[in-house]
Amino acid sequence: MESSPEKAALAGDTIAREFAGILSAGTVFRRAEPLAKHTTLRVGGPVDYYIEPADEMDLAKVLDFCRRRGISFFILGRGSNLLVRDLGFRGAAVCLAQPVFAKIAAAGDQLVCGAGARLKAVALEAKRAELGGLEFLEGIPGSVGGALRMNAGAMGAATFDAIDRVRVMDFCGHVAVLTPSEMAVSYRQCGTLKESVALEAVFRGSRADRAEIEARMISFSKKRWASQPSAPSAGCIFKNPASVPAGRLVEELGLKGLRCGGARVSDEHGNFVVNDGGATAADILELIGMVKEKARQARGIELEIEVEIIGE
Repeated sequence: MESSPEKAALAGDTIAREFAGILSAGTVFRRAEPLAKHTTLRVGGPVDYYIEPADEMDLAKVLDFCRRRGISFFILGRGSNLLVRDLGFRGAAVCLAQPVFAKIAAAGDQLVCGAGARLKAVALEAKRAELGGLEFLEGIPGSVGGALRMNAGAMGAATFDAIDRVRVMDFCGHVAVLTPSEMAVSYRQCGTLKESVALEAVFRGSRADRAEIEARMISFSKKRWASQPSAPSAGCIFKNPASVPAGRLVEELGLKGLRCGGARVSDEHGNFVVNDGGATAADILELIGMVKEKARQARGIELEIEVEIIGE
């Protein structure tokens, strides 16, 4: 009689063959892909199926297949706001890493950007096209799709502040174009993108002198590197409470430098947890729990986690 691991392996082989039967040759498909190398925290176990669709048609096939077969999946961007648990993710990671999803084109006062485009590339193209107002994107280490999903922000601005419209695909493969008012946008999240995938976004800028844009980008960069750690992290761990910024709260509680295994609360910024080398997801989660408990006991503040946590 086959053991449970053997049955799971056989089931995985069957699903892999079925994936291979519906996807084009240009799609990247791998089994048991370590997610630690796809996240900025550098932790996390493997995902059963790692997929980089060749184009929107293959993406639609992947989403439909997962839906019909009951396979859990998530959309993987640059992994900059993601914590994957140590046993990994049972299901599929769908990553829009192919060049077709990363195109950026200027059109008047707008930039049309694929969901896989890096935010730094968007900011640089905006500078080249002399479009101001998008400088804040330069320092966010993620992709357009991830920034939309989390309504990422920096330097007092948020992604959806600069969005004109977004093209999305639902999990049945249907495509629609939505304005921000038609999407469930709030602080550090977009509920609409929990049930659909961003394909492309149109950013809205304003005409500005290239030298002025570059000066703002340099100023933002200096401010960021002066206050944020260079060690591997997932960006801000907690959403800011109404009463006090999370980083300031952590500092006031004397928790900078607090450590659990290879994970440490950053000395540069209290709202960052860094991987000093060899940290596990369990270390990071335990450290987050320690900070949350201290904030609750000392200030009566319930810190809300900003990063997305997935896996077993």
